[in-house]
Amino acid sequence: MLPFSDESLVRLASHCQTPIVSAIGHEKDSPLLDLVADYRASTPTDAAKRVVPDIAQEISDIEKIRDRMYRRLLSTIDFELNQISQLRNRPVMKDPNVMVTTRREEVKALRDRSLRSFSSILEIEKKELKGVKAHLRSLSPQSTMDRGYAVVQLEDGSIVRDASKAKVGTRLRIRVAKGETRATVNE
Repeated sequence: MLPFSDESLVRLASHCQTPIVSAIGHEKDSPLLDLVADYRASTPTDAAKRVVPDIAQEISDIEKIRDRMYRRLLSTIDFELNQISQLRNRPVMKDPNVMVTTRREEVKALRDRSLRSFSSILEIEKKELKGVKAHLRSLSPQSTMDRGYAVVQLEDGSIVRDASKAKVGTRLRIRVAKGETRATVNE
């Protein structure tokens, strides 16, 4: 555990612009690297779970935003239809010429307000959806590899999640952000 308390390593980690996750996996020990890391995880597996969010949850969030936007739109339309219905039921509607001459500005103002309201709601929801899409894109496997991670597979295509599964002599396929390479386990 002493290498994780080395002064030069700790200084380097404290000045690093990239977020540092410490996941050494020894709960009893407290190396200095844990103190300067942006996040400390109990094990490397715990760190991976926290760094890469749940895609299903992200998709669920997008669906909720879409449903909320749809409900807002229906609510705005219902409100405006109710306004129009109220206007039609006024006594002044018995004489259409009076209605046209006295309410022209009111109808125009209502229409303009509903268009502004709809446009505003639509813009807000578009921005929110755009942000969620960008966030979801940043969580994609390709984006994770762009940050320096790799996918290691056995020859049969199965992903290596446990180093003990890759015995000495095992051929590996290593995919990185821009291509792939092959390796053989030596130790």
